[in-house]
Amino acid sequence: MRLNKSFQPSLRFSPINLITCYKRMIPNYCLSPVVGRPFADTICMILVIIRMRVLAEKRKELSQTISSLISSIRTEKGCRRCDFCQSMEDENELSLLEEWDTQENLKSHLKSERFRVLRGAMNLLKEPYGMMFHTVFHPAGMKEI
Repeated sequence: MRLNKSFQPSLRFSPINLITCYKRMIPNYCLSPVVGRPFADTICMILVIIRMRVLAEKRKELSQTISSLISSIRTEKGCRRCDFCQSMEDENELSLLEEWDTQENLKSHLKSERFRVLRGAMNLLKEPYGMMFHTVFHPAGMKEI
């Protein structure tokens, strides 16, 4: 099942635009506990999904570049997970899934040399990549249920 295109960002991001877009998508107030609700929320992680459609003849080159970056991204402060995936339906559709513990650590990653290399490698794409940010909250009181 594919998501509606209106929900997938399709802009190429410069470092400044990416951080600006990120700030609009995950405002600071979303990252602190919410008071005044029956179940106060506490942030668990920030999930980043980067979807890419690569030219068939460039797939191997892009895959090798991203694969070489994965282990070093995993060692960055705050990175809980970093996975590189290929669609089973379309071998030219690739995804990078990252989990981060805090907004600050994610911002640091987005400004890092590794991320600049990753963005540079994305010049091999068939179309602009989509990048989505999801904040995952843990509702207080759910452990008791």
